Amino acid sequence: MVKHVEHIENQGTSQDVEHLDAEMSAEHFPSDVISNVRTSTSSIPSQLYYRLGLTIPRWLFWILTIVVGTTLSGLLVSTLALWTPLWSDIDRTDDELDTSAKDAQNTPLPKDVWSNISQYHLTRPMNILIMGIEPVPGSVDGSAESYAGHSDTTLLLRPNPTDKSLRVLSIPKDTMITIPEKGLNKVSQANAQGGPVLAARVVSRTLNNAPIDRYIRISTSGLRQLIDLLGGVEVYVPQPIIFKDNSGQQVNLVKGWQTLNGEQAEVFVRFREPAMGDLRRVQRQQALLAALRNRLNSPTVIPRLPQIVRVMRKYLDTNLKLEEMMALVNFSLNLERDNFQMTILPGVFSRLSQDPNSYWLDLTGRVDLLSDYAGAGIAGMQRIVKPLTSLKIAVQNASTKPELTEKVVQSLKQKGFINVYAVQTSPDPQRETRIVAQKGDRLAALEMQKILGLGEVQVAAFGDLQSDLTIRIGKDWK
Repeated sequence: MVKHVEHIENQGTSQDVEHLDAEMSAEHFPSDVISNVRTSTSSIPSQLYYRLGLTIPRWLFWILTIVVGTTLSGLLVSTLALWTPLWSDIDRTDDELDTSAKDAQNTPLPKDVWSNISQYHLTRPMNILIMGIEPVPGSVDGSAESYAGHSDTTLLLRPNPTDKSLRVLSIPKDTMITIPEKGLNKVSQANAQGGPVLAARVVSRTLNNAPIDRYIRISTSGLRQLIDLLGGVEVYVPQPIIFKDNSGQQVNLVKGWQTLNGEQAEVFVRFREPAMGDLRRVQRQQALLAALRNRLNSPTVIPRLPQIVRVMRKYLDTNLKLEEMMALVNFSLNLERDNFQMTILPGVFSRLSQDPNSYWLDLTGRVDLLSDYAGAGIAGMQRIVKPLTSLKIAVQNASTKPELTEKVVQSLKQKGFINVYAVQTSPDPQRETRIVAQKGDRLAALEMQKILGLGEVQVAAFGDLQSDLTIRIGKDWK
């Protein structure tokens, strides 16, 4: 028997926001992001459900297998899929919360489980607030209290079907924002003081009233568990890290390529460098996302999917609906690699304030960033397009030829670039030259690519943070 489900645009109800506090009005989390949704459900998920001996609702298991399965497709958005299962206490009974005695973690999943996902589509851009929540002492994983802590990581995800892009805006945890009736504070405090409702409200206001459609909260212990389930992830550690946790236990990370377990990966993304505040940490967070995606591409994770489904459910909290989940995953399946873009919310540190780590926004002339990454505009202001030759260009040698650094710098100066400088040689040699747009200016990176005649364009916060573009010279440079 085939079941058809229709969801028509602009016919959302208050159930769309049932996971939010009652004070939140519907305008903060609109539900019209999907239209004309149509799907067919077959008996395949049900058969798999019984084979695994699970006791959670079948539709919930079905969407989780889709979400986890898409991480194996080689997409840059694989981590998004893992962060968005619809797990909520209000959706489960006590019986459904029971765990099964049958351990089926090595049962492989058939590929055709995910065949019906193509029936779901996004019809407009969507903003999703993602928060990594710090552990709350004494709380039980998955309880309401476990999500009541400070946000250690804050991201704004924007899938946009108009230009078929997925953009990620990293918001440093020390970003200064205004909390209603409480005044200035850091964005990391918003969730602890008012949950996802307040967090969405202050982020929206900070980004010129950008709409926040949905939210996802994940505990840091969830990230640790996920990486351990995957057998670790391989990342490049740019410098030695020595970190002591609250219990006094010390974790040491050696410089170079390392395969990190869950505990080490948590240290990698949470360690702060005093000289750079939160920015280096944000860079490492984005590097870990890329490493997770690479690990999830491995077919060796397939036998572990049932265990991932079981374990990850208690580390996630979201108000995404089933249809929205399906549409997001389908959108990710059709995403081109170059259309996945990441950047950091621009700002400056106030070294003269009582808190030198406080990060103050500087959105002057960044209408393009607000529009592309948050869907917000500023009335009466237009994009400021700077001449390419006036941009700050950092040159980093990642080849095995040290003489290329000065050669490239001089070549660019001869072409009219007035602000070109060399940065420390990369200890990690690269085969291909990369043009990194760490401030999100992909068009400028593409122009530079034409001038150089080579290089892969990468929009991510991986380059020199003081520059507009970083040219990372690879072994392909002649």
